[in-house]
Amino acid sequence: MPSLKDLRNRIASVKATQKITKAMQMVAAAKLRRAQEAALAARPYSQRMAVVLSNLAHAMEGRDDAPRLMRGTGKEDTQLLVICTAERGLCGGFNSSIVKLAREHIEQLTRESRTIRILCVGKKGFDALKRNYGDLIIETIDLRSVRQIGFGNARGIADKVLHLFEAGGFDVATLFYSEFRSVISQQPTALPLIPCKIEDSGEKLDLGGAIYEYEPDEAEILADLLPRNVSVQIFRALLENAASEQGARMSAMDNATRNAGDMIDKLTMSYNRQRQAQITKELIEIISGAEAL
Repeated sequence: MPSLKDLRNRIASVKATQKITKAMQMVAAAKLRRAQEAALAARPYSQRMAVVLSNLAHAMEGRDDAPRLMRGTGKEDTQLLVICTAERGLCGGFNSSIVKLAREHIEQLTRESRTIRILCVGKKGFDALKRNYGDLIIETIDLRSVRQIGFGNARGIADKVLHLFEAGGFDVATLFYSEFRSVISQQPTALPLIPCKIEDSGEKLDLGGAIYEYEPDEAEILADLLPRNVSVQIFRALLENAASEQGARMSAMDNATRNAGDMIDKLTMSYNRQRQAQITKELIEIISGAEAL
């Protein structure tokens, strides 16, 4: 059984930890608002670009001069996984959920005998994957010195991916990140990056029977928009990750603060009981000694 001094030291230690977790929760709450606003502001642009690409892609159907970023290499032998995680921990299951989704994808590709290459954006993803898949990691991008994510950071990552694609380094690229839903909900997401996945946006232009022509033509517009779309999607992923990270950290630190409070209550009760038992024992000894006289 621990002594009274040990219990006092333990209570003081847990109280100090509780102050730290409470401060981290408040800092995460302050950062979350800005990160959430940035993530929500980036979504309309990304969605509108998807609509434009969808309309252009449908106009290019059946043509042989479609850009390579849209039609791909025609193979799926070599796969590039761009895994975006945080640079720091203490944010609950945020990093582990993204890594878990990436692991499942890696295992699936391994069963299909695909060649896998991994580009890690964030230290935590690299730390989690280096033990089992260290030989597959081609580069790790460190963003710890970046105070606020900007489009330039995403463009730098996109340039690396595009350069690798042009050099024949991979056939298919997939982007992994966590989509922000709410403070307590973040959804790990795998987004096909290259070739560009063109989905039916549901928005059809009513031309009234008119012929719709592009100037310059669709191929030239797509040749400019598709590389930009890679940067936009990576930028959105980084912003979604930033908001998800702060939301997950806020929830994790709130739970840690509550758990520390419960632990302090239990330790205080143990301390009071042991102190009362010691006082009772001393009184019994005093009374017994007095009666013996």
